Amino acid sequence: MTITSRWTAPIPRCSLQQWIFGSGDAVLPDTKAFLDPENPETNFLTFNDYRFLSMRVALGLQKAGLNYGDRVLLFSGNNLFFPSVFLGVLMAGGVFTGANPTFVLRELAYQLRDSEATFLIVAEAALETALEAAKEIGFPRDRIYVFGGKTTPGPEVARSLNPGPGVNGRVAGVRHWTELLAGNAAEAEGWSWTEPTDPADTTCCLNYSSGTTGVPKGVEISHYSYVANGVGVEYTNNLDPDTEEKRKRARGLCFLPLYHAYGQTYFVANLPHLQIPVYIMPSFDFIKMLEYIQRFRITSLISVPPIVVLLVKHPLTKNYDLSSIESLGSGAAPLGREVSDEVEKLFANPDVVMRQGWGMTEMTCTCMSWDPAFRKPSTGVGEMMPNCKGRLVELDGKTPITKPGERGELWVTGPTLMRRYWRKPDATDDTISIDSDGTRWLKTGDIAYVEEYRPGGIFHVVDRLKELIKVKGNQVAPAELEAVLLENPDVADVAVIGVIVKGEELPRAYVVRDPKSKATGKDIAKWMESKVARYKQLKGGVVFTDAIPKNPSGKILRKQLRERAEKEIGDSVPKTSKLA
Repeated sequence: MTITSRWTAPIPRCSLQQWIFGSGDAVLPDTKAFLDPENPETNFLTFNDYRFLSMRVALGLQKAGLNYGDRVLLFSGNNLFFPSVFLGVLMAGGVFTGANPTFVLRELAYQLRDSEATFLIVAEAALETALEAAKEIGFPRDRIYVFGGKTTPGPEVARSLNPGPGVNGRVAGVRHWTELLAGNAAEAEGWSWTEPTDPADTTCCLNYSSGTTGVPKGVEISHYSYVANGVGVEYTNNLDPDTEEKRKRARGLCFLPLYHAYGQTYFVANLPHLQIPVYIMPSFDFIKMLEYIQRFRITSLISVPPIVVLLVKHPLTKNYDLSSIESLGSGAAPLGREVSDEVEKLFANPDVVMRQGWGMTEMTCTCMSWDPAFRKPSTGVGEMMPNCKGRLVELDGKTPITKPGERGELWVTGPTLMRRYWRKPDATDDTISIDSDGTRWLKTGDIAYVEEYRPGGIFHVVDRLKELIKVKGNQVAPAELEAVLLENPDVADVAVIGVIVKGEELPRAYVVRDPKSKATGKDIAKWMESKVARYKQLKGGVVFTDAIPKNPSGKILRKQLRERAEKEIGDSVPKTSKLA
């Protein structure tokens, strides 16, 4: 049975840059758009600067030989210029693709080769890796631009940036990214981008999926889908009767990686579209995050579960004034009710409710969220966003589920659905199911249930299909056990996987122990016995670890834990759990 959103919202058929800025010559406020939280008075970009610098990047890329549809790969952490490079690529008619700045040679070479990028812009700190990757695949050095160095933003940055001499003259053949801007400031004053003929058929970015359950795949997102995502987020925010007043004092803090869809959509597009200033952190630092919330009176916290857990568990949280926070959201992975309850107590405002949303790179980003009027506690991820639909399907991939509370694979569709996987038709066919009426459905691989079958629904995502553990025929969701374990004061963080012991699959917990705790693994396993059914108990063991491996969007890298467990146990470890 299909559940359709309660809301519909018109989607402009325009480019992402036009949705954000209006046009190349629309009047924008000369107020701060992006700020360096360490030096906010001198290091910032205004909204005018943001657009103007993007146009200079676009002109530079076109002059350097960018052709329509060419991919530009940015290999960098966050900085104030990142959004302008993203938008500059789009304005030039190109396709943006971002790579995790922690990638090693093999990983970067794969994305560089797979995306067939024609330009590579790389952070100076990662230049060595980039040069090795370029050499491995035969990528030309004269198409490599170094991002960073001594260039410092200021009030007139978009108009005053001048080319730098290579990388301080040290590396032959590569250029500083400001060389793209050479001599085009005056030209950019009267220039504007060319709108795509069909925004729904024009790819704007190639965001790579996390690859935790397979080879990373480039996800083609169209301009239309990117705009549709922003329209949906804005629509649900506007359901709050106090939206206009809240927007006047709104301030965002970006610590999520901008190469990833979650950080991208909010901080490159959605907040700038609403003309909300954003403080950009170069990387995540928990204590600095707390300092910035207090110092700049940040009003919204767009986060992931590991950071929410830190808010609850870290002893220094209580030392900071977090009373400015008015909205608190988490995505990318499930979050237990106990943690949600605890984090809400940290904020002075009783209206601050911990809300989980749900989305996927393949759906541009957000696909489920909450009506601001809904105030009840819930472990759900909300209802279908405007213009979107969802359904639950038995694991046979055919039989629809129609009963509330019954679990199945979540399928979704809507205008934010990806065009396809980049040059991987078989993977696209495996992931997209097409109805007889031509509707394309994304088979998400997430296991979910719905509270009741009504417009919008309230969905609960319990785990990934390929991560479920099967104990004597019973399905065990790792996320459920992790949520329970995080209620234990001895547990600072945790991940659960399935391991094979004497031919039987069993749950095994990797635990980051609270620094003050002296609990043993047996103590934690014993505590767990009273919390869950017998088949969910940690019969595969409890192992202490210094940290849980996660990707920057907060997803647990279970593959790494399975490889570790295989060495520890000496028995086989299921790569993906099989379901009957």
